[in-house]
Amino acid sequence: CVLCGRTDDCPKKYGEKKTYVEYNLTVHYYCLLMSSGIWQRGEEDEGVDGFLITDIRKEVNRAAKLKCNICKKKGASIGCVAPKCKRSYHFPCGIQRECIFQFMEDFRSYCWEHRPVQKFTDEEPGGASQCTICLDLVEHLPAYTVLKSPCCKNAWFHRECLQYQALSAGIFFFRCTVCNNKDKFQKEMLRMGIHIPERDASWELEENAYQDLLHCYQHCDVKRCLCKKGRDYNEPDSKWEIKRCRYCGSCGTHLACSSMKSWEQNWECVECRSILAKSGKYSKRKKRALATSEKTNGTPCLLEEPPPKSPRQSSGSPRSFLLQSPKLMCQNLSPVSHLELPASNRVTMSLSPVMSNRNWSLTQKHLREQRREVCNILKELKIQLKTNTTRLNINAENIWSTALKGFRQRNFSPTNTIEVNFSNCKDRSKTNSYASKHHFFQLLMLHLQNSSLFEGSSGKNLSLDFQAVKENLYFEAGRMIAVSLVHGGPPPGFFSKTLFDCLVYGPENVKPALEDVADVDVAQTIQMIKYSNSLSSLQSTLQDCCEFLAAAGCLRPVTALCDKNMLVNDLLIYHVIKRITLPLESFRQGLETLGVLEKMQMHPDAFRSILCHKPERLSAETICDLFTIRSSSDVNKVKGADFWMGYLQDVESGESVVTLEDILLFVTGSCYIPSIGFDPEPTIKFLHIRYPIGKTLLNCLELPITKTYQQFKNKMELTIRNTLRVERE
Repeated sequence: CVLCGRTDDCPKKYGEKKTYVEYNLTVHYYCLLMSSGIWQRGEEDEGVDGFLITDIRKEVNRAAKLKCNICKKKGASIGCVAPKCKRSYHFPCGIQRECIFQFMEDFRSYCWEHRPVQKFTDEEPGGASQCTICLDLVEHLPAYTVLKSPCCKNAWFHRECLQYQALSAGIFFFRCTVCNNKDKFQKEMLRMGIHIPERDASWELEENAYQDLLHCYQHCDVKRCLCKKGRDYNEPDSKWEIKRCRYCGSCGTHLACSSMKSWEQNWECVECRSILAKSGKYSKRKKRALATSEKTNGTPCLLEEPPPKSPRQSSGSPRSFLLQSPKLMCQNLSPVSHLELPASNRVTMSLSPVMSNRNWSLTQKHLREQRREVCNILKELKIQLKTNTTRLNINAENIWSTALKGFRQRNFSPTNTIEVNFSNCKDRSKTNSYASKHHFFQLLMLHLQNSSLFEGSSGKNLSLDFQAVKENLYFEAGRMIAVSLVHGGPPPGFFSKTLFDCLVYGPENVKPALEDVADVDVAQTIQMIKYSNSLSSLQSTLQDCCEFLAAAGCLRPVTALCDKNMLVNDLLIYHVIKRITLPLESFRQGLETLGVLEKMQMHPDAFRSILCHKPERLSAETICDLFTIRSSSDVNKVKGADFWMGYLQDVESGESVVTLEDILLFVTGSCYIPSIGFDPEPTIKFLHIRYPIGKTLLNCLELPITKTYQQFKNKMELTIRNTLRVERE
């Protein structure tokens, strides 16, 4: 090395040793980085990592006049930055003499006498404890070789262990091994001379590191495979395509071998089915033997029966849309009821043509199916929640700062049950903790949508807010969204397709579009480049915006009109993705809370329906599907249900002073349907009472039995309107 004079090639200790034959130059990267008289004056690809060759020659000549205070040889290029200290030394000598080199800002160096030290209080426990990296003992001493975590009282490390950990993890994954703190921990370690490289973790850079995980199981495991070409034969988009078990993924079947009509149907292997059956979460499907005419090669085989078709909808009367939707559960039904189902005592009800919107697009139907799937997934995640409670004191007028304070309090845990108390006067009436929690999450999601953390009109991407990065607000936003989904709050519904794909598939696999650029000037510049119709106009446009291109790292010669396509693509990637690398990584980490991001990556289509699309507007049909009607044998079930559904029709059509949101709020304390659904499920009871009663703790609506529909409607409107008016006041 021209600076330290050593031949050692130890990248972890001295940085990468590079030899440049054309310049007759060999240098350690750390020696070059810490030298006191040289700066990076070139671009990254110029000279040696931005250090110009002429500058390196000058630094070598300067150092040749300085003697190392440690080895007493010439070439000491590094000096202590302490005032009035004139010590100089080589980088390897400084390491040996326990000097500290700060790999940040001005790359300062401190000699063994002036180096920064960590503060140890008298209350610090003596003795020794395990280094949480190598698990060997480390003494609690204020020594160079020992470092203490700034965020954990009892976390101690060997300096050498921390340095190897930092080199392996990189800036994105290096954090406290005990509490997972990143910002405070990294700041202290940089001050104490730990080098944290600005690159991805080593395990992320290893080529084909996860190749084994890409193997897909391709084998038919049913008892009798019908495929003549064998159990391993797989022909996509045909009946011989292999479908894997939806739960374990380690068993498969040909579509034809399990009587599956299409790839969209779910399939479970025998083992998973038996486990679910024991847990009571799976209803055993009927099986049927093929008739003689359905036998294959004269051999009978046992196939699963496809799911039964939905019954036809009855046209019904305008007010009695009985036969599909709300789940009317009636105990002790009389034998004369033509709606009785012998097996389950459940009366199904259907919507009339007035209620149901038969013109819904396939996209809307698909979104409904995906939202139902998300509901089941979130219920699985909810199992993690504990009975321990965390109380959040929230001011609705200052929702963000009070929510941030609550999420950062010491006793906050995402797995605890959350109780919300509104401290401002306007919301003191919300004494119901469930209603307060619904209202809190609704306000929080609305604030996030309009905050500076996101940019765009409808579909939003992350913005670049350096103050928010510094305060780790992107992580908190991701954590709040994850907590809201699992704890029964509303979904954000404002993610752009690009942001969602970056979270699920990784930013390197996403191609942004022009509409993702929120800055109007930037979008117009890119648009001018994109729609240039000749080489001369393209070059003229590029000449006018050369500073803009240079800032994005896209300043390069253009010799053909077709070059604009790659240029536009690179500009979009820079402005939409590369520019927000740190916010995106922090936001992803926040979404990992309670396992939400992992489920998003496993079920992208399902989560896209709630994160990228606004919630479905409440309709009479939606409310019908939501409630289960329970009643006893002495009540006219059909007449009561008829009044209830007719009333919903009137509300939806605007023939009422209340709204569907008012009805939902009256019963559940929430004016929206959470992605996870309600717990317990909303129910309706018809009782001999004077006025309706909404029991929000039980999500139960008790309705009066009346002789006429008009009486029923008058009582509903009077009660709901007055109750909500009092609460709002």
